Amino acid sequence: MRLLPFFRDVWSIAGPYWRSEERWKARALLAVVVALNLSLVGMTVLLTYWQRAFYNTLETKDRDGFFELLFTWQSGEDGFLPGFVILAVLYILIAVYQLYLKQALQIRWRRWITENLLTSWLETGAHYRIALTDPATDNPDQRIAEDARLFVDDTLTLGLGIMNALVTLGSFILVLWSLSGPVEILGVSIPGYMVWVALIYSVIGTLLTHLIGRPLIALNFFQQRVEADFRFSLARLRENSEGVALYHGETDEHRGLSGRFRALTENWWAIMTATKRLTFFTAGFNQVASIFPIVVAAPAYFAGRIPLGGLVQTSSAFGQVQGSLSWIVENYSRLTEWRATVDRLTGFRHALAKAARSEGGLHRAPGDFALVDARIALPDGRVLAEGASLTLAPGEALMLQGASGSGKSTIFRAIAGIWPFAQGQLSVPEGARMLFLPQRPYLPLGTLRRAVAYPENEARFTDAEIGAALTDVGLPALADQLDRDAPWARSLSGGELQRLAVARALLVKPDYLFLDEATASLDQESEAALYALLRERLPGTAILSIAHRESVARFHDRRLRLAGGVLVPA
Repeated sequence: MRLLPFFRDVWSIAGPYWRSEERWKARALLAVVVALNLSLVGMTVLLTYWQRAFYNTLETKDRDGFFELLFTWQSGEDGFLPGFVILAVLYILIAVYQLYLKQALQIRWRRWITENLLTSWLETGAHYRIALTDPATDNPDQRIAEDARLFVDDTLTLGLGIMNALVTLGSFILVLWSLSGPVEILGVSIPGYMVWVALIYSVIGTLLTHLIGRPLIALNFFQQRVEADFRFSLARLRENSEGVALYHGETDEHRGLSGRFRALTENWWAIMTATKRLTFFTAGFNQVASIFPIVVAAPAYFAGRIPLGGLVQTSSAFGQVQGSLSWIVENYSRLTEWRATVDRLTGFRHALAKAARSEGGLHRAPGDFALVDARIALPDGRVLAEGASLTLAPGEALMLQGASGSGKSTIFRAIAGIWPFAQGQLSVPEGARMLFLPQRPYLPLGTLRRAVAYPENEARFTDAEIGAALTDVGLPALADQLDRDAPWARSLSGGELQRLAVARALLVKPDYLFLDEATASLDQESEAALYALLRERLPGTAILSIAHRESVARFHDRRLRLAGGVLVPA
């Protein structure tokens, strides 16, 4: 693991939050959490002195001292020591509020980072262009929902954990040094020998843990990907269940889902094998560590140089020092998962930045609507249109025709500003509202009211306005279901969806309306009725239609044909 580039990636994700508009609240909350964590470390140090005094009362059969240390307090050679009941109550209170405030910081940080990822993904149109500019970036939904959560949780937990380990090390190393005394090896007196034993033991354990557990880094990264692929496949099947049912494609879908799950399980078995090897070592390492300090300190106890309480305190202090030095051993699996999460979030943020600054796209300027000398290409460089030009006056209707696959819809995408593989100029009047109706309308989750008003805020329209628009397009039965929350995209037919999209146009009243075979699922009579309705209700709206049927041509003032990459009058 290259530490410097890795921590640079961590800070590039985490740093903006701690410099954001929430920085003072976040820093104050973090300071309280850190203070409570340090208090827990202090309580742990105090407990070792309590343990020494408590076990000494057992060794000397001091009945009064025994009950004092349980229920009240004791003043002696170790100073003032509260009773166990007092220590336990304080420890519980600190532990509970440390966890509560840590979780409060987690959800605040997660909300902030999720909102920023959503903004980067949606507001710049990167959610669409990212598949064109960086197709290797998989499952953005999982990176926003799951990876952001894991990053916040792991960064806080591991960050506080390493801080606790360092503070614990600093606190107990002095205790262990004073308790262990010197040892003579080959005529050389080594002071604080238990500290050096703990250091050597932990360094060896950390190095071996890294060598054994290193494969988990790549395996955990890949596991997050295959888990997300499997969930996406299930969601995609749910969204397209009617098409699968009509094709009777359940067997093929089952085969595909089983294949994705097989990739998931195969990688999981690899993780299990790597974890088994790592656990063999770490479990043995921890088991030896539980008895190792007593074995090392036992000669001094048997020689009468330390009492039983001193032996227990030495063992406890050694365990704290060794545990702090072995923090990586204890947390190696979680560290590998954190590394995988950071890599996925970093890659996603880079892909978003690349999509946002992707070169190309039509140069937009204010003026009368005109597409001038446009060059439209595919991501592989194949040119669909060269020198394409068209104009569209207010209230005019223009029909765009051409063979299937010739590039008509891609011209619409370039006009919409979402296609980066385009060059040329597009003039649009300042403040003009444009609405694009694709062949398969998009309906958001939620009520029918929201679906009809999309992309506008449904509160902008009254029930009467929405009901009238639905009735005008031939959907009167839906006018009294505006507040019903249902999967409308699946429950409505293709023709009904297209009627609903036309109702949107009637509500929004755009300056420019673009229809990409937006009525192709309707019969010719219904299609003609909707075009007549649009021309009647939206007389000032300029319309640019992609259509194949000659029956709608009479509702347009001009026709252009895209043939051989050139736009010519039809």
